[in-house]
Amino acid sequence: MTSRKGSETPAAAEAAPAEVDVAIIGAGMAGITLGALLGKAGRKVALIDPHRIHHEEFRAEKIGANQMQLFEKLGLDKMVMPLVTPFTDVDVFRLGQFFAREKKWEYAFSYGALINGLRDALPPQVPITVGKVTEVSTGPDRQRLVLADGSVVNARLLVVATGHSEAIRRAIGVERIELSKAHSLSMGFDLAISRRDCAFHAVTSYGKRASDRVAYLTVFPIGDRMRANMFVYRTVADQWTRDFRAEPQKMLCELMPEIAAQCGNFEVASPVEVRQVSLTTTQGHRRDGVVFIGDAFVTTCPTPGVGIGRVMIDVDQLHSVHIPRWLETPGMAADKIGTFYDDPVKVASDEDGMRVSIYAKRITTETGLEWRVRRLRNNTARQLMIIGRKMRHLGPRREPGLA
Repeated sequence: MTSRKGSETPAAAEAAPAEVDVAIIGAGMAGITLGALLGKAGRKVALIDPHRIHHEEFRAEKIGANQMQLFEKLGLDKMVMPLVTPFTDVDVFRLGQFFAREKKWEYAFSYGALINGLRDALPPQVPITVGKVTEVSTGPDRQRLVLADGSVVNARLLVVATGHSEAIRRAIGVERIELSKAHSLSMGFDLAISRRDCAFHAVTSYGKRASDRVAYLTVFPIGDRMRANMFVYRTVADQWTRDFRAEPQKMLCELMPEIAAQCGNFEVASPVEVRQVSLTTTQGHRRDGVVFIGDAFVTTCPTPGVGIGRVMIDVDQLHSVHIPRWLETPGMAADKIGTFYDDPVKVASDEDGMRVSIYAKRITTETGLEWRVRRLRNNTARQLMIIGRKMRHLGPRREPGLA
């Protein structure tokens, strides 16, 4: 059994259900979607978060078609689609040249607006309990949560979906292990150019030199504005990062002049937001009565764009496979919970997310012989594709004197 006590009291709190099947701490992407699915399935759920309105936060701002298919599979697309900006025709630049136009659907959003929209769309049987959890007790049969206002939630199962927050993890005694500290840095900002005036529906431009430590810049619409995300392998404290935040337009025009004019010469209309990401996993999580999901369990790099997909695979496997089985029989011992952590679908998702996170950094920045050869091979193949495309566009030429 573990516990934690605190003194912060929320301004207002809704009464938590006294007895529930599942208590979920954290009403972010994982908590909201799992709570909605369990509620629709007839489970009694307490979804607990310190705030009814999620604060503005720079996190994921775009998902791909494969991730949207996960929402569709779970029947959550009707909640999500009104909150995103769909777009297609992504112009891709590599080696400073136009490489391809990818006709694929992607979906953009502001993270805070998306989370608040999902909260508003929750079914009535899954209200958000606004309050801060100050005590946690877990065991093989019942889990007990005490909120700052004194209300108590008793549940058969506790789901920790608190993202990067550490307070509840520490209360339960679970340790986060850093596999790659300050692995990457995400940067987000608005461009001054309007969606109507931008020459691209969307664009992705990859870094050209390992020394730049730039994975890629992606520009895409959110509503009527054009948003930019750039993923680099640097830290918040680097002088490069400070220089970029001070003069983003100047540095972008130097890094990627091939797309500058079409993007309004990179005139920036908002402060540059940054988010440092470490690759982490969890230790000591196989416990009675509690399961950790999404970023509360493992964090991967946003550069490969697999984070939300990984979270939704956790939600899918819990909702469709494990929680129904767990609730069919008495008790909630650690060996029962362990079937989720050992689920081959979840294991593959987490391992793939970590693998592509590490590979993306190495192929961009490593200077050893192996990685220089890999980059040369990849870039040679891409350069040949660019040349071949240009030759096809020229078309067959008739020789002089022939009709």
